[in-house]
Amino acid sequence: MSLEEARRTTIVVDGDACPVKKEIAAVARSFRVPVLMVSSFDHVLQAEEGVSVVQVDRGDQSADLYIANHIRPGDIVLTSDYGLAALALGKRCKALSFRGREYDDRSMDFMLEGRHARAVERRRGTYAKGPKAITAEEKILFQHKLTKLLTLLQENAQI
Repeated sequence: MSLEEARRTTIVVDGDACPVKKEIAAVARSFRVPVLMVSSFDHVLQAEEGVSVVQVDRGDQSADLYIANHIRPGDIVLTSDYGLAALALGKRCKALSFRGREYDDRSMDFMLEGRHARAVERRRGTYAKGPKAITAEEKILFQHKLTKLLTLLQENAQI
């Protein structure tokens, strides 16, 4: 990534179900990287220093569609949605889950197949529990992973 790309890197957050908003803002501020939180009108998010908020319609894919249409190569997309992560990778963005997992092209097909299989099961009437609540340890791990990613991007931009 060039220095020009690094300067315009934005952290774009799928904010509807994001459990690490405070952690994102803190890490981003330390690197002076702007954050864009996108959520539906059902979720009240507050803008703060370095963090802009965009609210979209209540549709179940509205935030994802907004993000997909506004990300640029070099951005960092934070989401737990595999489909949005796949779109971000296709647009030459980095993608990271709220638990600190970096999405990559090698594992994306497997993850999308699993998502499809779970959707088929739900249509058949089989309902599984949602993800477990994020723990304090997972929040710390996420902060470390986001810090590491931003550090690597910053170092690569200075070469």
